[in-house]
Parts: sequence; C-alpha cells; structure tokens
Amino acid sequence: MHALKKNRPLRRVTLAAAGTVTGVVLLLSLKPHTPPAVAQASAASGQSKSQSSGSSSGSSGSSGSSSGGTKSTGTKTVTGDTVQTRWGPVQVRVTVRNGEITEVTAVAYPQGNPKDQEINSYAIPQLRREALAAQSAQIDSVSGATYTSDGYKRSLQSALDSAGG
Repeated sequence: MHALKKNRPLRRVTLAAAGTVTGVVLLLSLKPHTPPAVAQASAASGQSKSQSSGSSSGSSGSSGSSSGGTKSTGTKTVTGDTVQTRWGPVQVRVTVRNGEITEVTAVAYPQGNPKDQEINSYAIPQLRREALAAQSAQIDSVSGATYTSDGYKRSLQSALDSAGG
C-alpha cells in the first residue's frame, strides 16, 4: 500500500494545505505592470514638462476648440502634450494645412513588451484613420486599447489647440 493512503492521512492534509498556501502567496506576490497611482502622479509632471516644449512649430496658445478646423492658412506641424497612461506615454504630432488635418503621427506610445506591441499595432493606425476622418479629437476609443486611445485623444487635442491658436 502507498504511504499516503492509509498509514498517514494527516500527511495528505498537511501537503494540500501547504500547496494551497504556497499558491496563494505566489499569486499575491504578482505585481501589476504599473501601479495606477504612480501613473497618475507622473501624468501631471509629464504634462507640465511637455507644455513648455510641446509644439514644434506654430502658436503655443490654446483655442479651446475641439475641432481641427482652424481659420489660418498655411501648414503647421505641431506635437501634442505627452500624456502618461497606465502602460506608458502617448504623444501625437499633427500636420494642419489650410485648416484641415492632413497627417497624424503617433510619436510615442507604449511598446515596452510584446502585448503592448500587439495591441498598438492595430490601435494606432485605427486611431489615425479616425482622426483624419473626423478632423478632430472627437474619435472613438479602440476596444482593448482604452488607455492608449484616451492618451492619443488627449495629446491630439492639445496639438490641435496649439495649431489653432
């Protein structure tokens, strides 16, 4: 007969309890990618830094408008604020020609691990298409890329505000 079957039934209980405790400890020791409190605290410092050097050309004033339709003529290329998200920074550069958004480029976005790369490989082009179609920052979020989408929209809006000033 096997040693755990009849002779020592408490050994099975002890081993099962030790295995359960070990599993719970390992599960609780896992850390999230980035704690939300840290991301929120660094968002304020990231925005204040990028507001002083956020635009690459054009006016740096804010118009408060949510559309890309500006009244000025010519071409402006403006880089929006760097928005700190839970998974990393997002920053967008916009080219506005005669009041129309002609190009939107994601300058920075989360790509530190394979999951970020997978998500953003489809999210960034989709957000770009929507911004060009909408001609504003009033675009839908991409399912599965909520943090990147929110950061993209906020950076896009800051770039449009700078371009339209």
